[in-house]
Amino acid sequence: MKVVVASANPVKVRAVRAAFERYFPDQDLDVTSASVPSGVSEQPETDDETRTGARNRAANAAAAEPDADYWVGLEGGVDRYDGELMAFAWMAVRGRNGLVSDARSLTLPLPQAVRALVDSGLELGDANDRVFATVNSKQAGGAYGLLTEGRETRESIYIQTVMMALMPFTNELYQHASGLAVSDE
Repeated sequence: MKVVVASANPVKVRAVRAAFERYFPDQDLDVTSASVPSGVSEQPETDDETRTGARNRAANAAAAEPDADYWVGLEGGVDRYDGELMAFAWMAVRGRNGLVSDARSLTLPLPQAVRALVDSGLELGDANDRVFATVNSKQAGGAYGLLTEGRETRESIYIQTVMMALMPFTNELYQHASGLAVSDE
């Protein structure tokens, strides 16, 4: 089974591989990456923009590598709720059968110091690196790892989220239902 991850970020590639290994334990997996554009801001600022970025990445990966079985777009974003800056990610899985399913990660409240830097125009990963004195944290534990002291990481959260996006491809209850996460894009 060939799976194309719409990112060269090793955290994202490992998360997709782990999720597919759990869903398809008897399959030989060929997981590759394709650096493709999201079509949204470098730092998506709303839930909708982040979801659109994940879907665009999956579609662009399918266009770049059409011989795969699945294409996965992952997009991290932020949004403001009741004055708080929250981080989350959307995962979009596109299958050879034309179905697209997506899922949103849990929401992570960000500290004021990070919010101030994001509000000044920094991308979340860069803001985290500055506040936590790290380098390239988005290719490591990310904000989840930094704020939970490693109890959860960007990768662990992304594995769970990709698994949720894979449900409609493996659970027959989604196959013929309307109004669910699966669409005929």
